[in-house]
Amino acid sequence: MAAGSSNYWEDLRKQARQLENELDLKLVSFSKLCTSYSHSSAREGRRDRYSSDTTPLLNGSSQDHMFETMAVEIEQLLTKLTGINDKMAEYSSTAGMTSVNAALMHTLQRHRDILQDYTHEFHKTKTNFQAIREREDLLGSVRKDIESYKTGSGVNNRRTELFLKEHEHLRSSDRLIEETISIAMATKENMTSQRGILKSIQSRMNTLASILIKYPMIYSIIEQFLRFLLATEVLFSFSVILRL
Repeated sequence: MAAGSSNYWEDLRKQARQLENELDLKLVSFSKLCTSYSHSSAREGRRDRYSSDTTPLLNGSSQDHMFETMAVEIEQLLTKLTGINDKMAEYSSTAGMTSVNAALMHTLQRHRDILQDYTHEFHKTKTNFQAIREREDLLGSVRKDIESYKTGSGVNNRRTELFLKEHEHLRSSDRLIEETISIAMATKENMTSQRGILKSIQSRMNTLASILIKYPMIYSIIEQFLRFLLATEVLFSFSVILRL
């Protein structure tokens, strides 16, 4: 194998190892970020981010921004490492020596396994982080709904209280009106009864007067009888006084 080809292969391996080391460090930090994800700051950041459609990501949650930035960087490193592995595969297929090809293929397979492990770890961590964030979004939405319900219930309770007070006031007014009407009806009945009695007395007096006018003798007899009663009462009173 030519020295230039050997140097090319070693240069590819060097680039692959460098990218793998960078990916290893990035994935460790990425995993720690997912583990230490602060729910409260994330919710605050998302509220700020959702406050305006034109607000850039830097104005949102710092952790969300770190997540997005690190995810992009890791994806770029994975893309570069994939490109290096492709170049190594292309080189190993044209090396020309069976024994050398076997060693190159073994080395290439090891780098491919590392790339596959890093890719799997990245997608797993990214999925976990997004699941946590979606759960916090859902919990935040539920909390907002609960607060809205409490606020709405407070308003509704206030309205219900005012309605009940107004209803009780109307019922009190109705009771007062009913009592007033009852008193008025009773007064009317009493006045009607008294008017009937007065009419009856007046009718009897008129009847008696007409009889006395029509029959003067009866009037004379009644007059004498009344005088007799008066005289009898006077004599009785005088006798009582004498006995004392």
